[in-house]
Amino acid sequence: MATLPVPPQEIRARFGPHLSRSTGMRLDTGLSPDKVVKTHCCFCGQQCGIQLLVKENQVIGFEPWMEFPFNEGKLCPKGIKRYLQDAHPDRLLHAYERDPSAPGGFKPIAYEAAIRRVASEIERLQSQHGHQAFACLSGASLTIEKAYLMGKFARVCLQTPYIDYNGRLCMVSAAAANKKAFGIDRAANPWSDILRAEVVWISGANVAECAPITTDYVWQAREHGAKLIVVDPRITPLGRTCDLFLPLKPGRDVALFNGILHLMIEHDWLDHAFIRDYTVGFDQVAASVKPWTPQRTAQVTGIAERLIRQAAELWGTARTSFLMHARGIEHHSHGVHNCLGAINMVLASGRIGREGCGYATITGQGNGQGGREHGQKCDQLPGARDLDNPEHREHVARVWGIDPDDLPPPGVDVYEIFRKIDAGEVKGLLSICFNPLVSLPDSHFVSRMLDKLEFYVAIDFFLNESAQHADIILPGSLHEEDEGIVTSAEGRVIKINKAVDCPGEAREDWRIIQDIAQALKRPHGFTFASPAEILEELRHASRGGVADYYGITYDKVEREYGVFWPCPAEEHPGTPRLFEPGSWNPVAQGRGPFYFPDGKARFNVAEYTPPAEEPDAEYPVILTTGRVISHFLSGTQTRRIGPLVDHCPEPFVEVHPQLAAKFDLADGDWATVESRRGTCTLKAHVVKTIRPDTVFIPYHWAGEQSANRLTIAAQDPISKIPEYKVCAVRLKKADRQ
Repeated sequence: MATLPVPPQEIRARFGPHLSRSTGMRLDTGLSPDKVVKTHCCFCGQQCGIQLLVKENQVIGFEPWMEFPFNEGKLCPKGIKRYLQDAHPDRLLHAYERDPSAPGGFKPIAYEAAIRRVASEIERLQSQHGHQAFACLSGASLTIEKAYLMGKFARVCLQTPYIDYNGRLCMVSAAAANKKAFGIDRAANPWSDILRAEVVWISGANVAECAPITTDYVWQAREHGAKLIVVDPRITPLGRTCDLFLPLKPGRDVALFNGILHLMIEHDWLDHAFIRDYTVGFDQVAASVKPWTPQRTAQVTGIAERLIRQAAELWGTARTSFLMHARGIEHHSHGVHNCLGAINMVLASGRIGREGCGYATITGQGNGQGGREHGQKCDQLPGARDLDNPEHREHVARVWGIDPDDLPPPGVDVYEIFRKIDAGEVKGLLSICFNPLVSLPDSHFVSRMLDKLEFYVAIDFFLNESAQHADIILPGSLHEEDEGIVTSAEGRVIKINKAVDCPGEAREDWRIIQDIAQALKRPHGFTFASPAEILEELRHASRGGVADYYGITYDKVEREYGVFWPCPAEEHPGTPRLFEPGSWNPVAQGRGPFYFPDGKARFNVAEYTPPAEEPDAEYPVILTTGRVISHFLSGTQTRRIGPLVDHCPEPFVEVHPQLAAKFDLADGDWATVESRRGTCTLKAHVVKTIRPDTVFIPYHWAGEQSANRLTIAAQDPISKIPEYKVCAVRLKKADRQ
């Protein structure tokens, strides 16, 4: 059983989080590095260029990479301090086996012995219960080569349908909506198009904290005269400087989009020629938004009618525009419809597929875009192919040298995998680059399921909170300890370069996966000698697909500061802007710029449904969650970097003064937030920059400080993304913790 071997405080004392700070060589300003490595930040989907300074196989600092076009040397606080994760005191240097008698509950064992144990347990569980008894959870911060290998490992080596990844918690609502509307899942434009927009609309994205370098693009657009509209339940830093702020009640995004489209139709702020020549389905959508009068939209969204009318006029009358959104509209039980509502506004305006006219999702994870294109999703094969499509299966099976019938069917999403653990169908689990105990909603349920597993192996470079439940821990690789490609929020494929070697007995992740395959005596397809060899196979596996990487090579990526996919041939320049008139794609084949057989985009009726859990008399307050600038995702890395922890050492609950007064809360008081699933006691930040009916908690912390003790496991029926942005809670003043 994968229970905690010793109390959590004993695990933390041995494995952290402990804080890393600049000491030793890192403080010697006169020291000359042995080498300077051009690479990229390990955190968010912007993937800013950075130069790492290396001395004696240790990253001792950084320098700006001025020539890289996306960020031109600019970095956020996380990027500036990311080098402090290298040579960290918590770094896993050995394989470990759970042992309650060992310090911290785990004893170091030989790497080869750990691999043999993992293979033996997989073999045991699969021989007793079938191939589907073992599942894999992968990550969107892995390079594309590793993500590709994980999908292949699950389906070819383990022959299990059960693999999914933590991108399920990130952009899958946008991905599903993009496929429904455009036939392809990628930002439609490079960020340089933001500068030429007359109106920039940002919904559900705390850009200044979660994608700070994107803020510079928005500011430059405003310097050129652009108007900025921000939609959020909180007046975020960027919202404080915008031209029009819409304080949306959480979970009502699609109602707002429908109301804006209603006004666009009423005032004829439409591009009739574009709608006629390049889209289908407008009449049905027009009929669906007819009831969304400004009065009804105001009532549902909590936004004043005059602000809705102002927003519609700014958007409707602009000549160029750029609409961006992030998790704020995607983390909902109707997240796909939220995104479709936004896309309907873009299509009705006709402002897409040309300079200064765009639509994009701001990617959260480092390889959030590339990580969902090449096979680690539960229903996907490389090249953004569909696992249930016979032609797609045949193509990939041919590249992999197997019979298409030997490929498992599509699996289930990550949360459904945990439900299958509960049902006794999944007995064993391998996780890599994923901390589900902190990341998934209703973490008490997740903890119980980890305890229920017969065997759990975790691959990581730090012992995260989920890995504390593992039977075997395999020491994987940091970002700077390997090479490979990732794809940024723009759709730009870039190169991660190795700066230092793995320390101790740690291994590159792709080597660990192949070692398990060898130990299982299932080596077919797992004999790669380098990431370059993996990429070479991936190029062929993706060839002819929607996400075509065939023309992408390491040399080309580095020579051109990145290559935008699709790139179907080595002589192809890449595709910075999608959907340009006259462009060709393998689906439409010249009949139009969108990725459907007729080349036309699809309007989709975006229905409004309330959140799964509305406030009531017992739980009268809305909880929404999100990020802060100092931390990243589950905090496995950033909670170990001293200067970032100094900036934001603990989570908090943000409360409006009107709501605080109801519970006798003052700024700095301890407050207990309680949902139907759990409680969390944090310090109150009493601020005027949040709606009076809503509280906010950042989600980067674990255990008793975890926001996901409170959140609900309701999911979008299409994308299966959880509803992190709305659940019902109640507050009470608490004693000092």
